[in-house]
Amino acid sequence: MFAFSRVDEIAQIGQAAWHSLFGDDDPFMRYEFLHGLETSGCVGAQSGWLPSHLMVKQDNSLIALLPLYIKYHSYGEYVFDWAWAEAYERHQLNYYPKLVSAVPFTPITGSRIGFTEQLDTEQRQALVLALNHYLSDWLKELGGSGWHQLFHRKREHDYFAKAGSLTRLGTQFHWHNRSYRDFEDFLAQMSSRKRKNIRKEREQLKALALRFDFIDGDKVTSEQLAHFYLCYRATYAKRSGHGGYLNLDFFSQILASMGKAVRLLMVEQEGKPVAAALYFVSKERLYGRYWGSLVEIPGLHFETCYYQGIEYAISHGFKVFDAGAQGEHKVLRGFEPVETYSAHEILHPQFRDAIAAFTLEEKRNIRQYMAQLRQVLPYKKTVD
Repeated sequence: MFAFSRVDEIAQIGQAAWHSLFGDDDPFMRYEFLHGLETSGCVGAQSGWLPSHLMVKQDNSLIALLPLYIKYHSYGEYVFDWAWAEAYERHQLNYYPKLVSAVPFTPITGSRIGFTEQLDTEQRQALVLALNHYLSDWLKELGGSGWHQLFHRKREHDYFAKAGSLTRLGTQFHWHNRSYRDFEDFLAQMSSRKRKNIRKEREQLKALALRFDFIDGDKVTSEQLAHFYLCYRATYAKRSGHGGYLNLDFFSQILASMGKAVRLLMVEQEGKPVAAALYFVSKERLYGRYWGSLVEIPGLHFETCYYQGIEYAISHGFKVFDAGAQGEHKVLRGFEPVETYSAHEILHPQFRDAIAAFTLEEKRNIRQYMAQLRQVLPYKKTVD
């Protein structure tokens, strides 16, 4: 019924075919973004992310696509399975290779299966079930432990759950625009103490004569990009001990190929660039992705990555601002917990049972954690 085939570079699928099923609104599922990762060498043999994208045809017509990678480690995924790999190792079993359907280094929810519009819900469910069997059979040939689809949308999550896959629940923190007129209107919805705390954080920076400018990606100069990349590498080195997953060639490529979906926030002090952040946009969402600073200024991270983003979202009418994974400190600044989803298949029966029990307990803990965080949101109780 379904014919599956694999390609080792997205160029073999092509931009037109890719966008015909995924569209071009989600910046991270755009052909240009994934193609840039491959041609810049950010994914490939040296990175441990080997592209093996999946094409699904029916009656010789392309009906579905998956971004898919053979992985030999668990870096750059953000749905953590290190403990699973360690358990395999303790039992002298190989956890790697594994298959991962995701956007490399990008913990942002989006479609992970591009379906043709001609498929109804029942047909999509049947395709996911067939996909489950196909990937499991392929894994047996590879000698791999399992496959994983990360940060997919709720409707895709439900397809995998009905197909019998293991599912995991996670949480992130997103800011929601409730038709605010400006930043002060947003603050007015908070309790007095929380409102004062944010104003105090911002006031402390005003005396430093900092300038913040958003620049459309297709207007970013090579000097501005070089500054951003220096900041990006410096912050990664300080936080993680390496220079980041992405190289300058990748950033150059996406500014050239999809610059209208990118915003560079330049931060200057007395005319000298000192920090920067790279944002992305879709029709309704603003995404804060990468940031860095060459100076140590208390509160600069919150201003650059949160408050400037909120102001930009309000002034440009974005409904949601996703400022990146993790960071429950976002909650006191108006970001609300939202669910994230992933699906998994583990071939080893005993390990599958153990992981199934773990994911069930994890879901209960995540929901309890989210409920607790909602109790400390800074908004007045009248806000929905």
